[in-house]
Amino acid sequence: MELSGRIALVTGAARRVGRAIATALARRGARVAVHYHGAAEAARELVAELRASGATADAFGADLRDGAALRGLAADVEARLGPVDVLVNNASIFRRTPIDHLGAAEWEEHLAVNLTAPYLLSLHFGRAMRARGGGKIVNLGDARASRPIREYLPYSVSKAALVALTEGLARELAPAVHVNCIAPGPILPPHGASPVDEARILARTPLARFGGPDAVAAAVLYLVESDFVTGTTLVVDGGRRLV
Repeated sequence: MELSGRIALVTGAARRVGRAIATALARRGARVAVHYHGAAEAARELVAELRASGATADAFGADLRDGAALRGLAADVEARLGPVDVLVNNASIFRRTPIDHLGAAEWEEHLAVNLTAPYLLSLHFGRAMRARGGGKIVNLGDARASRPIREYLPYSVSKAALVALTEGLARELAPAVHVNCIAPGPILPPHGASPVDEARILARTPLARFGGPDAVAAAVLYLVESDFVTGTTLVVDGGRRLV
């Protein structure tokens, strides 16, 4: 897909990896919808930067846990920018949930943001893309989805299910719409990680460094611009899965 003039919605785009993805799409000429929740100032700053570079961008706030807010987000983006050609489901919750303190609320919150929101947004925009004859959906998973992380059970389940959702949507929406997943590994140091923690992570990463948000953004561009890749999960982890 040629991105110039296309409409791209990136959820959770105000910071970190989402910001890099939105910036990369804008640099390719896409008109970018910057979704945020709780990061309004950062979203406005990003939009201002993109507009200063000559890109078209606008900010859209929505709580992805709320079905009505999801519907409102979709309608608002379409009304202000136009039909969405590229959907990047980047927004995610990653919270420590020890089993002894785990209940329904933590489970439901993780699945609402990490799985249900991508599902509902993909249904809405994917059907419209199919009707127009083409479109791209990229989901952001986790390289460890197939090996659950201890004390992160709801998160691990949500990301594993996102892979299944990706594959199912790829079959349902083919051939017009391509649906893929990116599974990042050690992209950035975890929040609060000590130098010892970071060294431990890098010791188990063959490329011996953190990838940085631009590594994920480059993978998104590849999947969006490719015309013969669908239903796949692209691992971006510096080789950590090999250790």
